[in-house]
Amino acid sequence: MACLVKFKSVGKDIRVSKPDPRFARLLLEQFGGANGELKAAMQYFTQAFSCKQPYPDKYDLLMDISIEEFSHLEIVGATIQMLLSGVSGDLKASADESEIMQTMNGKAAKESFMHEAMFNPQFAVLSGGGPTLTDSNGNPWTAAYVTANGDLTVDLRSNIAAESRAKIVYEYLMSFTDDPYVKETLRFLMTREVAHYQQFEAALNSIQPNFPPGVLQSDPRYSNLYFNMSDGVEIKGAWNEGQSTQLREEWQYVAEPLEKVKKSNGLTECEPEGTERTEKEVLQADKALAKERSEEIKQATPLKAIQWSTYGE
Repeated sequence: MACLVKFKSVGKDIRVSKPDPRFARLLLEQFGGANGELKAAMQYFTQAFSCKQPYPDKYDLLMDISIEEFSHLEIVGATIQMLLSGVSGDLKASADESEIMQTMNGKAAKESFMHEAMFNPQFAVLSGGGPTLTDSNGNPWTAAYVTANGDLTVDLRSNIAAESRAKIVYEYLMSFTDDPYVKETLRFLMTREVAHYQQFEAALNSIQPNFPPGVLQSDPRYSNLYFNMSDGVEIKGAWNEGQSTQLREEWQYVAEPLEKVKKSNGLTECEPEGTERTEKEVLQADKALAKERSEEIKQATPLKAIQWSTYGE
């Protein structure tokens, strides 16, 4: 119960006004779904391992948020359990006159109960009225939801996107319940997604340079080209005119991509336009950043007498 105690320590508690199996099913998205709390906890937990020695500050950040996400998983699971209050007891009752048996008396009534009320059959036949590691449609949680690329700038961008998706799911969920207690819990969880977004963003900004993600720079011949793939339609915006957001290169709007490809022999004879970067400068930057990143990791990673944790006397 340590996670629940941690949640209470910030002045919050989780409550529901009354059981609601329909909303319990929807809330499963944040328990075992692709954007849920288990996915977030396992993603940050997995990403942290490659940071332990070269970037101990980022390891601490990822582990802290990972543990908090596990506490959020408990919050969601406990809320689902309370929303399903009575289901387990009714299933255990052997008398036909129990409330749930009366509700589902007869084949037609059972189908009506499951489909019209959007009740998840797994609650009744598999979990006995408890949360399951599935999404709202019963699809099991999978490690395929987790992304950990081993490059900190890539992983942090993935995490920013993950927090954005989780935030909007909570926002949508709040539209499907009238329970003020449940709304309060969802609002708290949604707010923590916003906090984590900013923490990951700050961590990413502390790594310089961090664009493009990884080590290798982009080819100046193609980095600022915009291909207009819409026949007869030309729409301009900050994404295809003016300077690019990171490299500060002038966007080259290619109105007729096919002609561009033909004239440049399949873009193999394409010359850089709208940029001051040269191929020689790119190669120099590749080597310099590769050396810097490699030395950071090598200096922080021992090859002998390797020990994960140290303990005081």
